[in-house]
Amino acid sequence: MTTAIDRPIQQKPLSFDEFLARYGGDNRYELIDGEVFDLEPTGLHEEVAAFITTKICVQIDAANLPWFVLQRGILRPDNIGMTAFRPDVAVIDRNQLINEMYWPEQSILTLGSSIKFVAEVVSSNWQNDYSRKVEDYAVLGIPEYWIADYAGLGGTRHIGKPKQPTLSICTLVDGEYEIQQLRGDRIIVSPTFPDLKLTAEQVLKAGR
Repeated sequence: MTTAIDRPIQQKPLSFDEFLARYGGDNRYELIDGEVFDLEPTGLHEEVAAFITTKICVQIDAANLPWFVLQRGILRPDNIGMTAFRPDVAVIDRNQLINEMYWPEQSILTLGSSIKFVAEVVSSNWQNDYSRKVEDYAVLGIPEYWIADYAGLGGTRHIGKPKQPTLSICTLVDGEYEIQQLRGDRIIVSPTFPDLKLTAEQVLKAGR
């Protein structure tokens, strides 16, 4: 099965400003601790991200929330140096954007309070999604984080053995994520979108 390839570009560490100057206009790159990763999303990867986006947009519209979905905008946490994440799907609170210094000119966020929900579709560099981003998104205070591993790429300590497609729902509790792993016809329970009616399989098979 073809999957997205998440690979680092070997070079000297870049600052955020250097990264922005070289790669800011191309949403296939992100920066983690000064290292640039070429995300190279495949069609299947993008289908899963698009499916999640579509279903979330319906919920936002139905509830008349002042939120919108941002795909592959830059998240540059103020408290994490030389890092610029590009979440596959991020739900943004319009009411918080007044506090975002870059937003009037660029699609860059720095505050976790601006983000209500984030989802990552797992690619070959699954370590970033399961480890680094779990820690950093929790520190930022993002209430809900989905890890959609449609190809079962994650390590066995994250998705078990034998490895299989898994949707991990991370819910922030007392500053840390509580993680629930869902497969098959298990119903997704989303604290951010309580009226969402989806199974794990519907999300994970969107890319197949």
